[in-house]
Amino acid sequence: MSISDVDFDFVRKLVRERAAIVLEDGKQYLVETRLGALAEREGLASLAELLRLLRGAPPGAPLTRRVVEAMTTNESSFFRDGAPFAALRQTLLPELIRQRSRERSLSIWSCACSSGQEPYSVAMLLDEHFPELSTWKVRILATDLSTEMLARARAGVFSALEVSRGLPTALLHRYFEQRGADWQIDESLRRRIDFRELNLIGSWPALPKADLILLRNVLIYFDVETKQKILAKARQQLRPDGIVLLGSAETTINLDDAYVQHRADGAVFYRVRP
Repeated sequence: MSISDVDFDFVRKLVRERAAIVLEDGKQYLVETRLGALAEREGLASLAELLRLLRGAPPGAPLTRRVVEAMTTNESSFFRDGAPFAALRQTLLPELIRQRSRERSLSIWSCACSSGQEPYSVAMLLDEHFPELSTWKVRILATDLSTEMLARARAGVFSALEVSRGLPTALLHRYFEQRGADWQIDESLRRRIDFRELNLIGSWPALPKADLILLRNVLIYFDVETKQKILAKARQQLRPDGIVLLGSAETTINLDDAYVQHRADGAVFYRVRP
């Protein structure tokens, strides 16, 4: 069914308040598609019934949460965009490892991790190319606002289509086991990642300072003020010589002058100005 302008305005106000995601005019089809599918999963007769229940739901109700999660884009793939992972392998991680050689610890944070492909890509990269880290204290934190995506990420089960996107065949056979039509990543890698719920626009819990923050392909969904707030909070979470990676369509320019842009191996990364 087609969503009315009144209902569309209601949904986009809700999503903006809870997740700071901006639904622009013309995105009615997105609401219809995603919430129509949610209504079906909830066993409701129609999108209209879902919206009626949503309007009457108290703040923090499970249905409200599921609606916000449904409207959140969860696009992900293994080793997404290529160049950042090449830069990590060839330049950025070797540099961080040299800088941390005395303390022998490394902390990495994957923000908005969705179904887990990004943190698992990092874990495979470390295992494949940096065997010296096997005796280090290495922490990989992965967060997302969606409890559904986090459950999927913790399970580490991916469809044949998902493992065909960006994942080299050699790594598929080395780190995954086939489970019927799906593939599950090795338990040893699953244990290395701490998956936690965190809404980037909300208050952040006490977290360890990070050497590397992957804040990729999430700022594009926010308005300028929200981007600035998140970048400022990420800056406080970063160690003085740490690194921030954004998505290929994202930048700190004209948002936060405390960051300095650098390039390595075809990728752009950021450090906080000394």
